[in-house]
Amino acid sequence: MFRIRRIHDDNIPIDKEAIAHVQNILRTQFGGIAEREILKLPEQLRDPLKYRFRSILLVADDLRGRVKGFALFFYVADLNFCYLDYISTAQKSMGRGIGGALYARVRDESHVLNTMGLFFECLPDDPALCSDPAILKENASRLRFYERYGARPVINTAYETPVKPGDDCPPYLVYDDLRTGKALSRKSAREVVRAILERKYGSYCPSDYVEMVVESFKDDPVLLREPRYRGKESAPEITHSHFEKGSIALVVNDQHQIHHVHERGYVESPVRIDSILKQILPTDLFQKMEPRRFSEDHIKAVHESRFVDYLKTVCMNMDPGSSVYPYVFPIRNAARPPRELPIRAGYYCIDTFTPLNRNAYLAARRGVDCTLTAVQAILRGYRFAYALIRPPGHHAERRSFGGFCYFNSAAVAAHFLSVYGKVAVLDIDYHHGNGTQDIFYDRSDVLTVSIHAQPRLAYPYFSGFEDEKGVGMGNGCNVNIPLPEHVDGKRYGEVLERALKSVKRFQPKFLIVAFGLDTAQGDPTGTWSLRGSDFESNGRMIGSTGYPTLVVQEGGYRTRYLGVNARHFFVGLLSGFQGMKSRRLSMHS
Repeated sequence: MFRIRRIHDDNIPIDKEAIAHVQNILRTQFGGIAEREILKLPEQLRDPLKYRFRSILLVADDLRGRVKGFALFFYVADLNFCYLDYISTAQKSMGRGIGGALYARVRDESHVLNTMGLFFECLPDDPALCSDPAILKENASRLRFYERYGARPVINTAYETPVKPGDDCPPYLVYDDLRTGKALSRKSAREVVRAILERKYGSYCPSDYVEMVVESFKDDPVLLREPRYRGKESAPEITHSHFEKGSIALVVNDQHQIHHVHERGYVESPVRIDSILKQILPTDLFQKMEPRRFSEDHIKAVHESRFVDYLKTVCMNMDPGSSVYPYVFPIRNAARPPRELPIRAGYYCIDTFTPLNRNAYLAARRGVDCTLTAVQAILRGYRFAYALIRPPGHHAERRSFGGFCYFNSAAVAAHFLSVYGKVAVLDIDYHHGNGTQDIFYDRSDVLTVSIHAQPRLAYPYFSGFEDEKGVGMGNGCNVNIPLPEHVDGKRYGEVLERALKSVKRFQPKFLIVAFGLDTAQGDPTGTWSLRGSDFESNGRMIGSTGYPTLVVQEGGYRTRYLGVNARHFFVGLLSGFQGMKSRRLSMHS
């Protein structure tokens, strides 16, 4: 079993390791390639401005990150074509359909970029050009494979002329029209050939050789060789849908339903998860993953140990089905916590409507497990992951719970990822993410940005003001954007654009979205009026940043529309990312 994914850079360990695997395949499968060409691959991906081709690397790997094969191709935006440089499987993976899957994916990507077609070189199957019978047989096998897709050598040109007279096996130029049926004009072909010879082989091909080959393209349109191996059989259909199936890793809290508070008016109910799943699963955009168990140490890395131990002890010793709500909030004295449970609950809580019960700890702990499982999906190469969890977490501070939140899953994830580089947390819940702010307020490696209702009007009331910017090393790393009582989609989009500018200035390696759906019209806890199309637009803006992104479910309580709005958001997220890839390719080629 394998998957095909794109490697954008070598920022995260699994991608760095995959690039190293690709380099080893290049060494073993392509003996003639210079070591300096192999070593420059990471830089090709990181710095497209340095090269006149934009490199795109696809790898086929298993879920352990072992690379089975790869394809490296170039996008040339100014001339609107793609060029396949290398495609190969690892020696132990030959004959398993990996090469075909990679080539099909290269065609898909070229099609999405709306190019004139895909070009590449292939060694000849003509005995007049290649003297070794064994090599001829291998060449014929490759050309037979490509012919299945409609890709055939260009004929009646001097492209096969050796640069050095007497060299054996000069390559054909092969063209795949991606099943468009459009003929290749002489003008376009000459531009493409010049680009290949000058940009890829500039240090090897003399200028007079380049001119001779370019001028040899006389036919208009350019002629392709008649099918030699499979008659005139039509090429397979391009199967690319707008989004790749299973693009988003999905981890659902499989124990969320045990935390079901039946008191009237308690809106944080299990049906929230069911409503979202009902709408997003039929899209095929998600790859569902089973949650893993993680150490409680990850929670204690962002929450005070005494608070975590207190929550665990109290919850696990309560009678099943009973809940306790805090009603007294003493001025905290760390040395003398109250003895009575309802009073002591107020020692660690920030409101009167978040209960402690036997299952609160278990469900919240499992939510953290799910979130960290989603984090590991990001570290395994997924560009997007969604932790669909309840209870939510962004109101849980370093040493307190409240707002239906017990442990701050997004903060745990941010701390976990901060080992690999800077992290930005973008909170788009209707309510201020006071917990996330509190946890990272003095840190410079995690940026917290929150768009929320004006705290004078909405929970949590005592934080989320614009002048709260962080302290010490964290000064400037906390951004609050409080908004008035009534906000529509257009206004929200303008503010989100501003928030994302702060994120981009920070230049994080990872983005975490604290995903609140309570900004929607009619939500019982909010006053704003965002609709499905607004969520899609917001997702598109976030996706266009291009960061590896973890989405963690927070609020949203109008269950009838939760799933619809979530579906719109994720469609927008992927659409924005696809658009970003195309724009960047165009800008840097």
